[in-house]
Amino acid sequence: MEDNQRTDYSASNITVLEGLEAVRVRPAMYIGDVNERGLHHLVYEVVDNSIDEALAGFCTKIDVAINPDNSITVEDNGRGIPVDMHEKEHRSALEVVMTVLHAGGKFNKNSYKVSGGLHGVGVSCVNALSDHMIVNVYRDGKVYQQEYSKGKPLYAVKEVGVTDKRGTRVTFHPDDTIFTVTEYKYDTLLDRMRELAYLNKGIEINITDWREMKEDGETPLRADHFYSEKGLRDFISYLDENREKLMPEAIYIEGERKGIPIEIAMQYNTGYSENLHSYVNNINTHEGGTHLAGFRSGLTRTLKAYADRSGLLQKAKVEITGDDFREGLTAIISVKVAEPQFEGQTKTKLGNAEVRGAVDEAVSEMLENYLEEHPNEAHTIVDKVILAARARQAARKAREMVQRSNVFSSAGMPGKLADCQSNDPAECEIFFVEGDSAGGSAKQGRDRRFQAILPLRGKILNVEKVMRHRAFESEAIRDIYTALGVTVGTPEDPQALNLSKLRYHKVIIMTDADVDGAHIDTLMLTFFFRYMPELIENGYVYLATPPLYLVKKGNKQVYCWTEDDRERALMEFGDKGIHVQRYKGLGEMNSDQLRDTTMDPEGRQLRQVTIENAASADRIFSLLMGDDVPPRRAFIEANATYANIDA
Repeated sequence: MEDNQRTDYSASNITVLEGLEAVRVRPAMYIGDVNERGLHHLVYEVVDNSIDEALAGFCTKIDVAINPDNSITVEDNGRGIPVDMHEKEHRSALEVVMTVLHAGGKFNKNSYKVSGGLHGVGVSCVNALSDHMIVNVYRDGKVYQQEYSKGKPLYAVKEVGVTDKRGTRVTFHPDDTIFTVTEYKYDTLLDRMRELAYLNKGIEINITDWREMKEDGETPLRADHFYSEKGLRDFISYLDENREKLMPEAIYIEGERKGIPIEIAMQYNTGYSENLHSYVNNINTHEGGTHLAGFRSGLTRTLKAYADRSGLLQKAKVEITGDDFREGLTAIISVKVAEPQFEGQTKTKLGNAEVRGAVDEAVSEMLENYLEEHPNEAHTIVDKVILAARARQAARKAREMVQRSNVFSSAGMPGKLADCQSNDPAECEIFFVEGDSAGGSAKQGRDRRFQAILPLRGKILNVEKVMRHRAFESEAIRDIYTALGVTVGTPEDPQALNLSKLRYHKVIIMTDADVDGAHIDTLMLTFFFRYMPELIENGYVYLATPPLYLVKKGNKQVYCWTEDDRERALMEFGDKGIHVQRYKGLGEMNSDQLRDTTMDPEGRQLRQVTIENAASADRIFSLLMGDDVPPRRAFIEANATYANIDA
């Protein structure tokens, strides 16, 4: 090897990161990412500490505020972080908690029986990733304070006043050299605070946005108060607000098994989708885990035994599977575990084996009692299960019809599909376009080598309000399956999507920037979330973002995606000789404009859909039970969800 190619590797090449440096160098290891999700995760880490105080019985009120400078303040009336000297560290316990990784009260079972924060990295990570943080502790009649910059204390903990309050107040401003975005979204934080209030009955949670004020200049434009007396029963009423219920009251299960407090609320509705939400110590476990597995096994076994005893299954002459028992079911499973084993700091899946048996046992015993005490509701549930089984059998036949027609040749493709030339799925992308007019412009503006176009004929079927076999019988939905080249069913899971012959690794929904377009986006997301979640999980689904305006002056022109973009363009071009064109739909754009703004990989704006975003869109799905243009509320929620989609 030549000298200029040789690389010395010795002890001097080994870097040791001290204190909180590791968090600043590799922030994604601790908070997931440095985009919008990670930014909001900072707030959740601080609020979780207050919730842990509530779980321990010392906190009844939590206030969250977004300040005018986009800093966050979280205040609770808990015990307050200890400020006395730490025997080992020889400095205030407050400073240790805020500046040392893996330091906290969660490791001592005498301090917290259960908690959301296990690793002792939460609030210290927030400190490390903030350019400024100030902590006030109200304790023993005194006010203590310490400030930090990028994780380093600016002075020792000091006493700054007296008070009759108790608790902790944390104010932090995210470091814009770490995060790609630093503007908090009120709706995102609002959803989490509402969720926490339902999961912790009897706790008052307030959230206020001080960035926008009413006309009086003193009252914030947005502020919300949450307090729930019934907890999960109120939560499930909220989730099923727009679904037709099959029973007057939700089934409620509360108890403790093997030292694990378990709380479950479940409600059957006339829909055809399964909506399960699982939590461990208030943490939303999107990927489920042992607690969810225990719920499913206990539910299936108990309902199956009751259905057999009732004789209803013999009369129906159908075979029942576990999926049939969960069709049309909305359920919330919340467990409190002293030492939960999560997958990573972001905590999306529970691994404790003992929790499965505990939940299974609790569900079996309490659900069996409910069925015996409520025979009318029990028969209604079994009738629903039998209907689901029959629909599943019909859906299997319909899927087989889809797969028989899914011939991978040009002759077997949908008639309006303009396919691309490449056969490499990794470089190919397909645009689902709203209408023939936009489809025509898209076909002319595309790059034929790797871009395919399939125009949608109006709004696709709302799969949320039909049985699965009806969805497979829809010609538009069969066209989507055929165009993508995917089939339903694998050797391991007959319900799973078979991606072995997927023809495109970018599936792009491209619709008008109006209410109708938002409706079609939502219906398409509903379909992909319910029938093709594997596409979302693999990062293949995107939303295209067409511009709203074209601002021209002479030979100069600029495309504008937001009202703020338009205002900046108007200020840049001056007052005279300006022409502003508002694009009401993609059909108004010629092929060159569509290519430059929405289809060219160099100039377009795409938003990748994640399974977490799609899961949070359940509220939109339930609001879109009709086929009309969505009401204003649904449109607002749709836009809020789109705002959460990773750029």
